[in-house]
Amino acid sequence: MTLLIISPDYASHLYPLAAMGTTWQQAGERVVVATGQATASIVESFGFEHVPLQLSRGSNPGVIRAEEQPDGEDDALRGFFSATRRGMVETLAFQAEARLNDLMWEPVTTARAVQAIIAELNPETIIVDHLAFSARLAMVAAGVHHIDVVLGHPTALPLPVAGEIYGFPPAWPTAFSPGEVELEDLKSLCGSVGASFTAEWNLALAELAPELPPSPDAFAEHGDLLVFNYPAELMSAERTELLPDHVFMGSSVRAESVEPHVEQWLASNNEPFVYVSFGSFLSVRDDVLGKVVAALRESGVRAAIAYGSAEASELGEIPGHWLVGEFLPQVTLLASAAAAVTHGGNNSVTESMTFGVPLVVLPFSTDQFAGAAALEASGFGAALAPNTATVSDIKSALGSMMKLPDERRAALQELGRTLRQRDAHARIRARVKV
Repeated sequence: MTLLIISPDYASHLYPLAAMGTTWQQAGERVVVATGQATASIVESFGFEHVPLQLSRGSNPGVIRAEEQPDGEDDALRGFFSATRRGMVETLAFQAEARLNDLMWEPVTTARAVQAIIAELNPETIIVDHLAFSARLAMVAAGVHHIDVVLGHPTALPLPVAGEIYGFPPAWPTAFSPGEVELEDLKSLCGSVGASFTAEWNLALAELAPELPPSPDAFAEHGDLLVFNYPAELMSAERTELLPDHVFMGSSVRAESVEPHVEQWLASNNEPFVYVSFGSFLSVRDDVLGKVVAALRESGVRAAIAYGSAEASELGEIPGHWLVGEFLPQVTLLASAAAAVTHGGNNSVTESMTFGVPLVVLPFSTDQFAGAAALEASGFGAALAPNTATVSDIKSALGSMMKLPDERRAALQELGRTLRQRDAHARIRARVKV
């Protein structure tokens, strides 16, 4: 019996998919991961087999730097980073215009490569990242059943029946107040990009499987079983009722290797600490990380900071009793943290909820706004605008999260217990084995 996992060459995408795969592995099944070379070592660390598959022009083994990307992708990354400094609407507009290259790279060639891998392995089960559009196109064209995993806020799969448009946030945290005109312009842009993306999907589909009808909306296409790596408890019942056949996984937490220096740091002091990470992409915003460092330092709070691609020298004075590194074991640290500061990426949000850790979220792009709004509404997070938040604002938000009202803290701890006990991977495997 074989499970095939198809993932873009990005560590943040591969980790939750690989964590799912461990359930199949523990049941004695063969697990093969088709992804790029940059994350091959991660595949091997799980004890899985690796099959080379390039799904995009760029890659990210854990910390991304523009100068390490291939020609074209380096400039695209610099453009994205620059857009985050201009504003959130500007960032979303930049991402919308870059969408064809980002999400459906060389669709026919890539789809045929995916079909060849499937034909060779003949897997009983396939798990694929929802954002691997070329891979999902391959399976739609060939009529191959697959589990489609949405690694993000559930609105990353838009529901046209609810008027949602891919790339246009359905909700904003209160710290953001975009004007009506710029929102209308962004909505119009996202709509036109969606039409172009769908046309590109249909051109590739016509070449791969001319007998199939064209898609009315490629961004709304999905697999046979939808899996959301997100807690159902943070979604409205009204939206959930509109979803096709689905499972809310809650979170997909990987086991991490013991790092002695981290374990020693955790054991050395019982004082509460705050975990900080802006992920592999947005850690480049060392100006915002610097404000977070200042807020923590002025608050006298112990911290563990993963600075990623930021220049550590730009973060300001780091107290000697803090834990600081380019990359830190996030799951290990969140299991003990009193609060966390994040950009609102899917792994950061779901893993924090799993351990009942309240969040200060500074969202920059994509579905991070909808996720931050959901956390704000639940009372499990405070959201700030990264470009305009002051050190004082961050200190205040941190204080409110570290001193949650008893009712909210109890509710967050209960959510964490629920997510830890849910055994979602086994439930998903059981469903596909029926």
